[in-house]
Amino acid sequence: MEVRYGISPIEGKGLDTKGLRDNFLIDDLFRNGELKLLYSHIDRIIVGSAVPVDSLELPAGKELGTSFFLERRELGIINIGSKGYVTLDGVKYEMNNKDGLYVGKGVREVCFESDDSNNPAKFYLNSAPAHKEYPTVKIDMKYITPQHLGSLASSNERKLYQYIHPNVCDSCQLVMGLTKLEPNNVWNTFPCHTHERRMEVYLYFDMDEEGLVFHLMGKADETRHIVMRNEQAVISPSWSIHSGVGNKNYTFIWGMVGENIEFTDMDHIDNIKIK
Repeated sequence: MEVRYGISPIEGKGLDTKGLRDNFLIDDLFRNGELKLLYSHIDRIIVGSAVPVDSLELPAGKELGTSFFLERRELGIINIGSKGYVTLDGVKYEMNNKDGLYVGKGVREVCFESDDSNNPAKFYLNSAPAHKEYPTVKIDMKYITPQHLGSLASSNERKLYQYIHPNVCDSCQLVMGLTKLEPNNVWNTFPCHTHERRMEVYLYFDMDEEGLVFHLMGKADETRHIVMRNEQAVISPSWSIHSGVGNKNYTFIWGMVGENIEFTDMDHIDNIKIK
């Protein structure tokens, strides 16, 4: 498990391209046959991936100081690959493409499998500390009613799917969902905002080899950017804006942890103030 520490806005403004990527970009996700985990000291979120060729089990690791991974944590899972399965303490859940799963505190065994090892599932993971046990909930994307946001005129027409959210299931602090941009739209989450009470992680995917997103970050009056490629994630601390523009439409998964689970709790930023 890779461990990263927090960066303040004072330190962030002095980072060059390599420094920004080393601290905020999460690369090398979704390697066949591997489970990757990154522990961030920003609200102690864990971001990871599992691409099972054979069965993969989620370990605790010394970094958690617990006997099993979910002893004091909750977990969100979204499959962005082919059909697979997640087994929780012997109970098996079928996970098709873009299906989600909320796993509550106290589940001892988490195992990942693919239906076809030659065309494996790609499980994306977000985990946060948890104070209470909530039941496991399977979230089937086809049963989610999306929110329609933006417009073609502003190049940000998109559908937002809430997976782990008070409207769908209970959680301690983890909120998670997926946003899909419509064709000929390139902007996400614009106009910009921050939320001092929560951090966020974005995973960008459904991009071809030439696809890219300029992920904007930093303070609104002194922005920075990271160039993102397919199936890369980026950490957004609470003090940073988090918006992006691509060379074509794409999909991204957003996950948040922090003080509350109010999706609308955000501080909007007037475009005139962005520099």
